[in-house]
Amino acid sequence: MNERLRELAPARRNGKPFGITSVCSAHPLVLRAALRRAVRDGGEVLIEATCNQVNHLGGYTGMTPQAFVRLVGNIASEEGLDKSRIIFGGDHLGPNPWRKEDAATAMPKAEAMVAAYVKAGFTKIHLDASMGCASEPAALDDELIAVRAARLAKVAEETAREIGGAMPLYILGTEVPVPGGADHVLDEVEPTSAKAARATIDIHRDVFIREGLEDAFSRTIAFVVQPGVEFGSENVIPFRPEKVDELTALLDQEPQFVFEAHSTDYQTVGALSSLVRDGFPILKVGPELTFALREALYGLDLIASELSKDYGYRSLAVAMEKIMLADPSDWLGHYHGSEDALRLQRHYSYSDRIRYYWGRPDALAAVNHLEETLSGLPIPKTLLRQFLPRLEERYTGPISMAEIAINAVDDVLKKYNIACRQN
Repeated sequence: MNERLRELAPARRNGKPFGITSVCSAHPLVLRAALRRAVRDGGEVLIEATCNQVNHLGGYTGMTPQAFVRLVGNIASEEGLDKSRIIFGGDHLGPNPWRKEDAATAMPKAEAMVAAYVKAGFTKIHLDASMGCASEPAALDDELIAVRAARLAKVAEETAREIGGAMPLYILGTEVPVPGGADHVLDEVEPTSAKAARATIDIHRDVFIREGLEDAFSRTIAFVVQPGVEFGSENVIPFRPEKVDELTALLDQEPQFVFEAHSTDYQTVGALSSLVRDGFPILKVGPELTFALREALYGLDLIASELSKDYGYRSLAVAMEKIMLADPSDWLGHYHGSEDALRLQRHYSYSDRIRYYWGRPDALAAVNHLEETLSGLPIPKTLLRQFLPRLEERYTGPISMAEIAINAVDDVLKKYNIACRQN
């Protein structure tokens, strides 16, 4: 199933580029939307988990890599998708969750996490040792990053051989955007220079060979660079192809690789298509998917407020505000401004930090309350037009809350599907 990933670089060289959407979310409705689209379209689906979200200690979702694979597998069975068509990827695997600790304690935890991912069946492994640990600079030099990446790769290789599993494909690189988007307003983002990308590739190659990891490096399919796309809390920086000409020309000298594009959320179909064409065929998306999910749920929240006097006004939004204020750890420091500005960002930011809260018991209860309220109630098309206008034209009869949310997520996935299948 990893053959599709191995074909990305040859396809670009042959003038027939294609892309693959990397779905970075652990929300069950988002996962269901992605798996359902895979059933409809055929081919493989790439599902990724991040180090903060899923790890051997549980992450913020409470799931280990094995539990995440089990969740996705169960949904795939319900949707009728052969599990052999699912590619599991691990994103930002490194010491990032423990960067407040010394490297001496953070790196062994990162090694244990990488081993857990490989044992669970993750075969696309993004190694990210770019962020400094306690008492280290925030940004490390390329040599140390490569040494730590090789250390993690060695664990992945040993684990794969130990379990007799597929040998991993690797994503490397030091120009790694902040997971989940920037935490401030952006005016412009400069792409990685060709010189910096060349240095990163050369240093990783040298270190991996020095550490006896030539075979692992031969399975490195992509490097993460900054193509000049990003989103902050309130704005999106669009892709400008003319700014990456020198960077993408580097791929002609390094035919083994393509580039992996992080933070492609909220880009247009045209921009995503250009990214695929120009050598960035792995398109990672996460916050935009849960942003669309939240849009749908909040639209239904308003509809329920209009249809049922017992529901209360915006019961779901009120509950989520209470939950986020009670524990601000997942948004405080990422959002800035007055109290009114913070309130708006908590619910409507492109960074979508609210996604960290949907799995909490009180949030699940609030969503269940919304679902129970709407169950069996016909929704007038006029209310759909008011609060969920994109759904109104497609509405032909009763539809569940979950289906409405899945459709909203799928609208985003369609955009990626068009860009990835441009040829």
